[in-house]
Amino acid sequence: MSEQTQRRSTSQTRRVVVVGAGMAGVQTAVALREQGYTGTVTLIGAEPHQPYDRPPLSKAVLLGKSEGSAFEVDFEALGIDLALGREALGVRPADHELDTEGGPVPYDVLVLATGAEPITLPGTEGVPGVHLLRTLDDAERLRPVLARQHDIVVVGAGWIGAEFATAAREAGCAVTVVEAADRPLAGALPAEVAAPMAAWYADSGADLRTHARVAAVEPGAVVLDDGSRVPAGAVVVGIGARPATAWLAGSGITLGAHGEVLADERLRTTVPDVYAVGDCASFPSGRYGERLLVHHWDNALQGPRTVAAGILGETDAVYDPVPYFWSEQFGRFVQYAGHHAVADRMVWRGDPSGPSWSVCWLRADRLVALLAVGRPRDLAQGRRLVEAGTRMDADALSDPARPLKTATAAPGQEAR
Repeated sequence: MSEQTQRRSTSQTRRVVVVGAGMAGVQTAVALREQGYTGTVTLIGAEPHQPYDRPPLSKAVLLGKSEGSAFEVDFEALGIDLALGREALGVRPADHELDTEGGPVPYDVLVLATGAEPITLPGTEGVPGVHLLRTLDDAERLRPVLARQHDIVVVGAGWIGAEFATAAREAGCAVTVVEAADRPLAGALPAEVAAPMAAWYADSGADLRTHARVAAVEPGAVVLDDGSRVPAGAVVVGIGARPATAWLAGSGITLGAHGEVLADERLRTTVPDVYAVGDCASFPSGRYGERLLVHHWDNALQGPRTVAAGILGETDAVYDPVPYFWSEQFGRFVQYAGHHAVADRMVWRGDPSGPSWSVCWLRADRLVALLAVGRPRDLAQGRRLVEAGTRMDADALSDPARPLKTATAAPGQEAR
């Protein structure tokens, strides 16, 4: 029997406990079964609801087009034990036990998949009419607000703020978006890329106010730091999210600067027999030469396969994806792949004032990231080129009529 086969055989007798019943947690449990794991798998979720997908919350569920977004997974048929409505309280690695509201849960292998939690606006906790949008319950509370067509103030012009503003305008609400920075998506994209997106708000009938901070929330109004008052039947806060890891204090599991679990290239934590995956964890990227913390759906979908392989003894399974996400806002389909922070050159494809355009980022002459607005073919081709580390011809790349996959550099050609 080979060493790897022996490790795989030994792994089958262990109890795997996955804490977090979102995409990353559910996919970890499913991946274990798909890869042949026959031992005990327990999936623990803090919410009482059947595990569900989050992206529809800001769209179909919010607008009443869907009652929910439960995963189409037959947990019983897969032999996955669900323990819902049980918040995780702590981990005792020396005892191999997870502490929950329902009591301690022993494990042989623990997978942390608790995701991220929204950042609250200081001074608004418990204030009536102030909402977050992260959970199914949040969406259910907001649905009648949209149905009554309230005046709505959205705090934050990031991805979630733009998606909610889109839904609120579709529902017929008057929408004002207040953003402390000078542009939307200030923390996500360079100024020259995010700037054209500001016009999308006005085109949809939403009022975007930049350089604006909330001073107070009063009944029926939001007071800004310049003293102006904005009518508000409801306030929706979308100013970011942070890893949901505060409950790990004292566990010995090392956290990073943003509170995320520091996982290695195989998504193992600093504590034996504990993995971390999805929004709650960062990982070192050999592709980009730095540690990445990716708060997007695709990361929660892909990472579990590496975790399952590691649990099954596949020691060569390394996680180094090309990050990918999408957003539907103001009638536009926005997609992004890669990591542009390492780039040294940016190339436009198309007119950013038009309905469809792309931006490509190069390091040396290799494509490292791209943003596509209404150009899904660019994204599909570009994602493969980023994955392959293909050298590109920047002049050819700038021609939006030319398929991106044909803009590669010829052998020996210098970058231009």
